[in-house]
Amino acid sequence: MPYARITGTGGYLPPRVVSNDDLAADLATRGIETSDAWITERTGIRQRHIAEPGTKTSTLATAAARAALDSAGLAAEQLDLIIVATSTPDFIFPSTACLVQANLGVGGAAAFDVQAVCSGFVYALATADAFVRAGRARHALVIGAEVFSGILDWNDRRTCVLFGDGAGAVVLSASDEPGILATRLNADGRQQHILCAAGNVEGGQVTGDPFLRMDGQAVFKLAVNSLTRSAHEVCEEAGIDVSELDWMVPHQANIRILNFIARKLDLPEEKLIVTLDRHANTSAASVPLALDVAWRDGRIRAGQTVLLQGVGGGFTWGSVLVKI
Repeated sequence: MPYARITGTGGYLPPRVVSNDDLAADLATRGIETSDAWITERTGIRQRHIAEPGTKTSTLATAAARAALDSAGLAAEQLDLIIVATSTPDFIFPSTACLVQANLGVGGAAAFDVQAVCSGFVYALATADAFVRAGRARHALVIGAEVFSGILDWNDRRTCVLFGDGAGAVVLSASDEPGILATRLNADGRQQHILCAAGNVEGGQVTGDPFLRMDGQAVFKLAVNSLTRSAHEVCEEAGIDVSELDWMVPHQANIRILNFIARKLDLPEEKLIVTLDRHANTSAASVPLALDVAWRDGRIRAGQTVLLQGVGGGFTWGSVLVKI
């Protein structure tokens, strides 16, 4: 049975950068008070990238995909599988993965989307790993991409300050050497109400509430507890101790959540890869974007052990333990 290794990474961020001061000034025009100090202190976010109106998720995903393929030295024609994790697809159907495939100018490989909100990328990566290990794919492209700005209520400062747009991708290839060491995916649908965008289209009309809504305190508690437990479980499955991790690439939700998890795991904060201050929360794109940053700046190197973690609406969470 072959193993699956990450052989390349890529990322893409829309050019438009919106600082906390920019956002505060815009909200002030509608009588909503916030500030750079208020946002930074509570979240760790200093800026975010926002796509121009009309920008499609597939556009961001394709740019990240091309960067990952280039990093891996692979041609799109060599892909056997494309998975896109997103909560903001271009259309109801076809899938965003099929649109990316078309943008890359290829056809024939399996292509589909995964929807697990901010856990989406680790869910997609675990799925691709299963395909490779089963011999069903030799090269897989796994993408997390979002245009979350399109589902935010820009009059709700509790949520609109938290998110940004972007895409990240990895190439996963069959190998004789272990790469992905273990995966752990979980969900609790009973907690669906604490983070949701409960809208739909019916009869050509929007029904329900299409904007993102969140119970911040409930999300904080469940995220910390579930990810701490998941980290121990995935490391135990791989036969290593959490202390042996070289890096942890968590979902970039809130700096308080990240630091709290690190303390509960007795993991030095210096081992956390943090891009939250620059990217904000990009949902399914946050983990691959952070991984790409650390891959390209040389922090993450061959031979190191890296824990990738996601947590999001559903309620979903998951971990992927990787040997680079």
